[in-house]
Amino acid sequence: MSNKTILCLAGSARKESLNKQLAKQAAGVAQALGAEGQFIDLADYTMPLYHGDEEAELGLPEHAKTLKAMFTAAEGLFIVSPEYNSTFSPLLKNTIDWVSRSHTENEIALSAYQGKIAGIAAVSPGRLGGIRGLPPLTVLLSNIGVTVVPHQIAVGSAYEKINEQGEFTDEATLAGLEKTIKSMMSLMD
Repeated sequence: MSNKTILCLAGSARKESLNKQLAKQAAGVAQALGAEGQFIDLADYTMPLYHGDEEAELGLPEHAKTLKAMFTAAEGLFIVSPEYNSTFSPLLKNTIDWVSRSHTENEIALSAYQGKIAGIAAVSPGRLGGIRGLPPLTVLLSNIGVTVVPHQIAVGSAYEKINEQGEFTDEATLAGLEKTIKSMMSLMD
């Protein structure tokens, strides 16, 4: 398979986020499978809450422009989001919204998402693993032109499945990562 870029990110900015740990591990799995797995930490790209009047007055924040360039250059997105009240995180929604905005005269809206392939996952210390947040994330991504692979990962009881180095070690999570990333890569060819 060719060297396609897969951006791996989590919808959490917390340093010790379980979701961030899975996104980091996904980047390594992507690398092992022959893709260019790249982890990005949204804590490094702080942005204000999206507001149309502020956008009209100030334009896109610099971090939104940087992320947009990264999203546009990648063929795939591996997104891990914690579940917030049965949906995906506000940080992830705000990021998606800012990156969707045009910032040049000739740019097509949603250009950073059109034709991308995504794998999605959630991690939680609870037994459901954040699974309730994945369907609304699938709908959002599909509506902006992203193809979401059918296999999704929800890691429940996560503290029982992660080692002291922050790596998930259970067979089901590891197999799920590999299956999801292979599915993504097969659609990128």
